Amino acid sequence: MTSEAIRTTGGYTDLPHLISLMAGDEKHSPAAHSTLDALWVLYDRVLNAHPGNADAQDRDRFLLSKGHGPMAYYAVLAAKGFFPTELLRGFGGYDSPLGHHPNRLLVPGAEIGSGSLGHGLPLAVGTALGLRAQGLSGPAVWVLIGDAEFDEGSNHEAVAFAGAVGLDRLHVVVIDNSSATHGWSGGIAARFAGAGWSTATVDGRDHEELYRAYTAPHQGRPHVVVARTESKNS
Repeated sequence: MTSEAIRTTGGYTDLPHLISLMAGDEKHSPAAHSTLDALWVLYDRVLNAHPGNADAQDRDRFLLSKGHGPMAYYAVLAAKGFFPTELLRGFGGYDSPLGHHPNRLLVPGAEIGSGSLGHGLPLAVGTALGLRAQGLSGPAVWVLIGDAEFDEGSNHEAVAFAGAVGLDRLHVVVIDNSSATHGWSGGIAARFAGAGWSTATVDGRDHEELYRAYTAPHQGRPHVVVARTESKNS
């Protein structure tokens, strides 16, 4: 069963309300909102990942590397039925599973604990390699990172390695809001292409552009979608 066959009562128009339930001092609120559209299109139209196959070996894997602003992620997971929306009200609380950084042991649907920059893409490379070693060619591995993560050398090593070994089940979404200090602002797609990746650069708020880029063929190569967002502070 694919994610296209799974629908819950939550839709895209419900997301602002779901996010509003998460009150409190969240300094990364703009960062969270910059990922909202990219996350929604993935979970609504692309990923074979839903509450019914959360433990299935053939599920797609989604890794949130940009985990320091998880409110949009939590809203999307709640809308898709991974956990009750009532949990959103406790966001960041002492007794809440929904922390300011996602915890894979506490958040249903979360594949990794994240928040520290530069970790998600290397973990995604390892996940894709592990699936390949098991002969599982069906599951896709997706990871969402921020452009500022290119300030971390671990990402450049992961990009080079994945391209060299042709990890074609690996997909990266880069939220590009020109926030990188030393990275590849404005040239992110070229960085991946130079390492042998398939690339696409799109408007990160346009759902149809995102969907076409997500589903573009890329035989024998990993694929990156650079999603440009409007605000430099998002």
